[in-house]
Amino acid sequence: MSNPVKKERLEVPIWHKPYLTIDEATAYTGIGREKLREMTRFADCPFVLWVGKRRMIKRELFDEYIEKMYEI
Repeated sequence: MSNPVKKERLEVPIWHKPYLTIDEATAYTGIGREKLREMTRFADCPFVLWVGKRRMIKRELFDEYIEKMYEI
């Protein structure tokens, strides 16, 4: 019998990822999930990348956007 090989999943820290899921962006920023969905729902959002129906947050652009904001 052959022994199945376990594939290790590489865990990359959130602050090193170029793109974040909504849940990762929530953990990264402390901004609520619904607020992030609201902020990223429009096609002209500069820090969202649509992968099919899935939203990915462009972390560096999002960081820059948040730095400039007074209120969200």
